[in-house]
Amino acid sequence: MRSTPRADLAKQARFGEISPEVGVLDETAFDTVFRDDPDQAVSLLVEMASATDEELRAAARRLATGLVLDLARQAVARSRGVGRLCHVRADRGGELDLDASMPELLDAAAGARAPRPDELVARQWARPELALCLLIDTSGSMTGRRLAAAAVTAAACAWRAPRDHAVVSFARKTDVIRPLWSVRTRAAVVDSVLSLRGHGVTALATALREASHQLTASRAARKVVLLLSDCRATDDEDPVPAARSCEELLILAPAQDCEEAAHFAARAGAPWRPLSGPAAAPAALVELLDHR
Repeated sequence: MRSTPRADLAKQARFGEISPEVGVLDETAFDTVFRDDPDQAVSLLVEMASATDEELRAAARRLATGLVLDLARQAVARSRGVGRLCHVRADRGGELDLDASMPELLDAAAGARAPRPDELVARQWARPELALCLLIDTSGSMTGRRLAAAAVTAAACAWRAPRDHAVVSFARKTDVIRPLWSVRTRAAVVDSVLSLRGHGVTALATALREASHQLTASRAARKVVLLLSDCRATDDEDPVPAARSCEELLILAPAQDCEEAAHFAARAGAPWRPLSGPAAAPAALVELLDHR
């Protein structure tokens, strides 16, 4: 991963307040900057997470990961996409619930017979409401505000659909950061997103097909591809057919460069929202998901 020299970081406004000397990250000063301008603070912290200065880089990465998770958790309702444990007859599968089945077990024992499965009670996960696959476009610059927005969006997806979510980055090719049903932690996924760097062609159709593939295994009632991109495909394949083949496509586009995204969304029949910055990502996700 390419690192960022301190001289380049020093060009960023208020960097000197947060890191007054080599190897130092003043969290009190950072809190002050964050209160003044959350987007600037998070974006600067993400830039510092790639610093050549090893001590500063490690401190910034730890603080950035925790802050990203907190920003996402505060705005996204965790329970909305989670499957819940429910009771079913044991002959329909699931794990035997001994407490709920105890009367039938005692009755069968008293009669010196084996209990029938349809008399017993089991627990199993109900069908989850929502599965999400986040597609992160890395074909352009992936530093500062754009990288921070991607990390916060990934964390928001994890809170909204804790079990059934995938994260995929793409440029010319796709890279699966978190497969559906992965055991990777939210922190590990955010850390991987913070390591992304921009490069290459935008193969949008390829990415959309990969997202649909990731969602195939989910039993969720609603399967959503969330595309974080300016939607400017630069390969030779029209992405609209792949977009229309998604069960549901939602688009978040950078507010400073969203004209192509608006055009693509209209052609694909997909709802979209402009994303002003990292702090706005969780609320934008909620708004898109609840638009129906």
